[in-house]
Formats: sequence, C-alpha cells, structure tokens
Amino acid sequence: MKNPIDKQLKARGDLLKQFGAGYGFRRESAEPEEKERDPAETLEKLRKRIGNCKRCELCETRKNIVFGVGDPGARILFVGEGPGEEEDNQGEPFVGRAGQLLTKIITGGMGLRREDVYIANIVKCRPPENRNPKPAEAIECLPFLKAQIAAVNPEVIICLGKIAVLYLLQRAEPIGQLRGRWTSYNDIPVMPTFHPSYLLRNPAAKAEVWEDIQEVLKKLGIPIPSKK
Repeated sequence: MKNPIDKQLKARGDLLKQFGAGYGFRRESAEPEEKERDPAETLEKLRKRIGNCKRCELCETRKNIVFGVGDPGARILFVGEGPGEEEDNQGEPFVGRAGQLLTKIITGGMGLRREDVYIANIVKCRPPENRNPKPAEAIECLPFLKAQIAAVNPEVIICLGKIAVLYLLQRAEPIGQLRGRWTSYNDIPVMPTFHPSYLLRNPAAKAEVWEDIQEVLKKLGIPIPSKK
C-alpha cells in the first residue's frame, strides 16, 4: 500500500508543472526555453500565484506569508520547517534567534554572505505556538517549495531538521541518524543537518553541524574557513 502522504503529494503535481518542476523524485528533463528561464522572474510569478493564500488553516492565524529570501541563482538552498514569531512579523525566513544562528553558520562557517544562498521553508505560514506543521498543512504548501527549488536549481540543498527531511525527502528516520550523510532530491545532493533551534538548546551539537557544513563546502569546491 502506498504511503497516504505520497498519494496526496502526487495528486498536487499540476502546480509544479506550471512552474517547470517535476513532482516525483526523478528530475524531469527541461525544454531549452525552460533552461533559459530567469529564476528571479519565475520566483516572482510563483509568489504572485500564492497570493493571499488560504489553502490551509494556517492562514487564520498568520500575519505574513513568509515566501523565501536570497539569491535566485544560489548554489546552496536551505530548507527549514516553518516561520516562527519573528519571521511571521517580518515576512522573512530565519530572522529570529535561530535565524541569527543560521546567518552565523553561513557567514562564519561557510565564508559566504546570507544573500549568497537561498532560504525557504516547508510551510510559508507560522504554525500557532511554533508547533510542527500538520501533514495536511505541509502537503498543501510543499508544491510551492518544490517549485522554488526548481526555479533556483541549486547545486546543494541543506535540510535543517527532521521536518524538512520528512516532507521534502519522505524520510522518517531521526535527524541524528541522517545528518552528515549525503542523499538526494531530484538528482540534487542533499545534506541533512540539525535545525539551528536545536543548536540553541543543544550547543554541543554545533560541532556536528560544522562537520556537515564542511562536507557541503568540499562538494562545491569552496574553501573551508578556519574555525574560530
């Protein structure tokens, strides 16, 4: 019997096709005109398509839709689980305490600027009290994330935490077992690692994230900054 989540995800393939994204886990071959498509323009059209989204119950409590931020042509794309209070207030992903730590990882651990990468979430609206997204909420929103990934077409995806891994990769193993081990999404290498909010509660795990980030930099041929 097929996973019910998988069945529902496949039923929502039409949206991804509108934005040039294959919905399965095998990357679709693109037509020449799709290869030349401007990713910034594609993302802008996708944001307009989302509009004042009311596809799930999260619309009832959110303040802002938190779409995504960063370089439309980024080599690295981070995927988190969903906006928190500060993200909901500002309409930008990862700007609270966890976001500040992510920025330090990007700048200090990777030697990049925040604007050099692209950052998005499984759901674009804040779940009340920062709870985990419900399956129905994630399933409604996931096509938009997949369309963002197709538009940016990164060389590496970094999944932050178990929720990102569960819904993007359909992997339910504990993040502690998956982190540091390469996997893939539509032929794009994926590195799962701990969510920055977990690191705020468990600072000792920063060493493991440092190891994971080094693997990403090695794969991309980016010099590894000296650890401070």
